[in-house]
Amino acid sequence: MKPATFSLVEPDPAIETPLVVEVPHAGLRIDHASIADMAAPIRCIGRDADLLVDALVEGSEALGATVLVADYSRYVIDLNRGPNDYDGLSVDGGPHGNLPRGLVWRTSTDGDPILARRLPKSELERRLATFYRPYHAALMDVLERKKQRFGHAILLCAHSMPSQGRRGHVDVGAGRADVVPGSRGRTTARGEVIDTVDRVARSLGFSVKHDDPYKGGFSTGHYGKPSERIDAVQVELARRLYLDEERLTIVEDGFARTQALVHAWVKALGCLAGGQ
Repeated sequence: MKPATFSLVEPDPAIETPLVVEVPHAGLRIDHASIADMAAPIRCIGRDADLLVDALVEGSEALGATVLVADYSRYVIDLNRGPNDYDGLSVDGGPHGNLPRGLVWRTSTDGDPILARRLPKSELERRLATFYRPYHAALMDVLERKKQRFGHAILLCAHSMPSQGRRGHVDVGAGRADVVPGSRGRTTARGEVIDTVDRVARSLGFSVKHDDPYKGGFSTGHYGKPSERIDAVQVELARRLYLDEERLTIVEDGFARTQALVHAWVKALGCLAGGQ
């Protein structure tokens, strides 16, 4: 039997809504087979994780949403990248290019090496089969089921971000808004969905900057197809809101306020009607 690599929490059918909340990057686990190819400093694992986003979305199922959370670190495999987003420096026989933080991360955003050596293609295939494909099969299944029941589905891709662009980011040294919703130029969701995400955040006193510096990753672009009645929006939460970013410890008051924002999104998005 394959080990469980993610959790899928369903709401009571009586209160279920069309919303799915996914958290692909909060996990910290690394399986023993992956450790053999890894050189990452332990602190980098935490700094590059979306720490505590899984805790921020807790309780969303009680508001009608389905919640999908990955348990394993993105250093094992990045679930928010396409299945072919890797290069020959990361995986033996991979294509030419420069994808140090693609499907397989070989360097951290702090510039530290993650891989001790290039992965054999067989190891990449093992990680795809064990972690990647089951996660996306579950996500696709639940979105299709929602669409069948409600006529549409909404995917909220929940992430966190460093509050200031770090080395390895496109905006080194720049301060960031509290909330960065990403919809690839308003193409992955109906305007009503995108505007609801922005409006709710601003109404609770959070600053918002859409698509800057993150426009939405693989899940947002792959599943977000409004013409097929699936809307997807990625939300990046600045870690300063709930985390001491140097010590990687929780800020209790900020955590409660940020979780209230997440729950407000879940309530508001769950009430939206389907588009035509």
